Amino acid sequence: MKILFIADPLDHFKIYKDSTYAMMAEAARRGHEIHACEPFELALASGVVEARTRQITLTGDHRNHEPQVWFRADAARIGPLTDFDAVLMRKDPPFDMEYVTSTWLLEMAERAGAKVFNRPRAIRDHSEKLAIGEFPQFVAPTLVTRDAGRLRAFHAEHHDVILKPLDGMGGMGIFRVKDDAMNLGSIIETLSDNGARTIMAQRFIPEIVEGDKRILLIGGKAVPFSLARIPQGTEVRGNLAAGGLGVAKPLSARDIEIADTVAPVLAERGLLLVGLDSIGAWLTEINVTSPTCFREIMDQTGFDVAAMFIDALEAAAN
Repeated sequence: MKILFIADPLDHFKIYKDSTYAMMAEAARRGHEIHACEPFELALASGVVEARTRQITLTGDHRNHEPQVWFRADAARIGPLTDFDAVLMRKDPPFDMEYVTSTWLLEMAERAGAKVFNRPRAIRDHSEKLAIGEFPQFVAPTLVTRDAGRLRAFHAEHHDVILKPLDGMGGMGIFRVKDDAMNLGSIIETLSDNGARTIMAQRFIPEIVEGDKRILLIGGKAVPFSLARIPQGTEVRGNLAAGGLGVAKPLSARDIEIADTVAPVLAERGLLLVGLDSIGAWLTEINVTSPTCFREIMDQTGFDVAAMFIDALEAAAN
């Protein structure tokens, strides 16, 4: 197969932990052609969605943490996305208007016959924070609003809450407010931009000390291990980007219950790869833009997440 990865700049990859690189390496091992571009290289010309892409050859090794050059790129060429057997959208958030524009272009390419994963419409229509509302049986008490009065009342009811923006990533903008309500007003004003932006409040889940678990769903099935991202020191966030320690663990009975309920619904919508976040018994986010944690699970458990993903990609593309 010819596989196109739409991703961030390749020279920014940290291949010892990058999930997109793990996908590329497994695909290359199977003899598939690997091509890459960035979202800005997508274009619509004379009614055809095309991209400036480069075929790449992998020359690095993920065990070398900072290889100077881990790929060799051929000369760039411009051509339609329908030239590829599969197109993978692996651009990291932020989910801004440029990201939305990319999904519009990819959806047009899809209508012309391109096979895009995850499906552009499914990505665009799926809010990673709000999507948990579709599965209320798995969600801790949660309020989504920009009404400061309602947010204050939510805190008064639950005493210990997490406040966060709807468009953050990597733990950015997450605040915990305990029973003393210290700085509650200031935090609400800051996150909501004085009532101009909708934010989320959730009852604090004490099991965060055991980790914020990433559960990967691939082709409608769960990877049998999660990555528990455990907060360090005085930090309340477990995100790896915020310094959390990643520890792979077998899925619990509750994890499996959540995954078995959510996975078929999302797979039916064209979401080949999904990253569920859960704390304790509660589902907290459903990530679909660029889920990660392949390498950490692979290195700690030996389970080949990348192989499971490429198996699913091959089946979906064919």
